[in-house]
Amino acid sequence: MLKEIGTQIRISFVFVAMFTVLCGLLYPGAMTLMGQVFFPRQASGSLITANGKTVGSEIIGQPFDDVKYFWSRPSATGPFAYNASNSSGSNLGPTNQAQLDAVKGHVDTLKKAHPDKADVPIPMDLVTASGSGLDPHISPAAAEYQISRVSKARNISLAKVEELIAANTDGRWLGFIGDPGVNVLKLNLALDAVK
Repeated sequence: MLKEIGTQIRISFVFVAMFTVLCGLLYPGAMTLMGQVFFPRQASGSLITANGKTVGSEIIGQPFDDVKYFWSRPSATGPFAYNASNSSGSNLGPTNQAQLDAVKGHVDTLKKAHPDKADVPIPMDLVTASGSGLDPHISPAAAEYQISRVSKARNISLAKVEELIAANTDGRWLGFIGDPGVNVLKLNLALDAVK
């Protein structure tokens, strides 16, 4: 009986050690290596560089509040906005007073910055955070809402700003999955590059 228990314990330890090596070392190592070989840019964080300096990631949103830039979708990450190490939504429902106050604050800020849009509905993604709190995209409608402010602040024609929006709009994945989105960081970098 003791011999059987000893055998079972030994077999258990062998399996734990084997699966630790297999699932904890070999598999993650192989996946990391495959990622670096086949998708090196994505595996390294889809980093965006400007003038030889890393300025952000294509897949993580950033805050912009200057009138000459397109503004990102609000972030609900903690303890500060756009915290990439703490991706999360607010988990507040549509009737939660804190959520209502946050949305009202965003609406007030947008109306103040866009007095010419007093009667234009504000796109939802400009006043509510995404599920991750790090969404790098805004909808084409959200970009369109901000065109006049950015055009005026930079003294650039509306047509040129619209052209930059179109160039930085990602279409639907495989042509039918998801919605088109405008990458805010890439768009703002493109604006900075306009002479």
